[in-house]
Amino acid sequence: MIPQTPASLDRAAPFFVAGHRGLVGSAIWRKLEAAGFGRLIGRSSRELDLRDRAAVSAFFAEAKPRYVVLAAAKVGGILANSSYPVDFLSENLRIQVNVLDSALEHGVERLLFLGSSCIYPKLAPQPIKEEYLLTGHLESTNDAYAIAKIAGILQIQAVRRQYGLPWISAMPTNLYGPGDNFSPQGSHVLPALIRRFDEARRRGAESVTNWGTGSPRREFLHVDDMASACLHLLENYDGSDQVNVGTGEDSTIREIAGIVAEAVGYDGRIEWDTTKPDGTPRKLLDVTKLRQSGWEPTIGLRDGIASTVQWYREHVNSVRT
Repeated sequence: MIPQTPASLDRAAPFFVAGHRGLVGSAIWRKLEAAGFGRLIGRSSRELDLRDRAAVSAFFAEAKPRYVVLAAAKVGGILANSSYPVDFLSENLRIQVNVLDSALEHGVERLLFLGSSCIYPKLAPQPIKEEYLLTGHLESTNDAYAIAKIAGILQIQAVRRQYGLPWISAMPTNLYGPGDNFSPQGSHVLPALIRRFDEARRRGAESVTNWGTGSPRREFLHVDDMASACLHLLENYDGSDQVNVGTGEDSTIREIAGIVAEAVGYDGRIEWDTTKPDGTPRKLLDVTKLRQSGWEPTIGLRDGIASTVQWYREHVNSVRT
């Protein structure tokens, strides 16, 4: 069993959700509100630039949060990561160091750092256990982002060793759901597929062409399940190792494309541009540690994709496109 110190968080304590308007942060905010937290703190990037060290320190001095979830990050798909590696490395490092240093300086009691499953080696054995971290080469298309997230994990571990604080890290698999980024340049695979197929349906296009061969296998977790897991870990887990968060099941990108096409009502041809990169062949997380702590996902993939398509259509004029 994993080390645990179960303890409910004080619902009346100030709780800062860094990145509360993003895909993950907004879901965590909704979950915390539903769970009765009455002093949630959020700042948009215009209100607080987390890359600005002085501004972050001043914010922590004023807000004095007791709990923090660090969900803020510069994120993107294969195209964005491979095109702008300096931005992904530099901006994420600055966000993390500024928030974690200020949280330490101002006595944050409980903190959850969110990373990504891309921290693991490209050819790691499947399913991927937490212990595989730093045992092989990273996927080259997003290695800069991965290195930044690995640095965050190590900083959490360093704080635990040096200061004894019960801070933790969680590594989610591929996430999707309401609030996602649907832009052609910045989106991940599932929202990109939703936008592409829905546009093709509206245009009456005879075919849709996707990147790669469609053979890579990916695991997807609805962001509301992720938010549930985050609160569960904050109240039930206290260990130095990062915790994988996922479903423990995966599908090929070709299968995912078929589910999306069905969900949006597109019945044209689905084609594949094999000159484009596939990325990591398979990425399935071993979620034994999370399950041993007593948490399981509740939103199935087909239902989750269908509800995300509905949300996208209801917000198509305001989503990030």
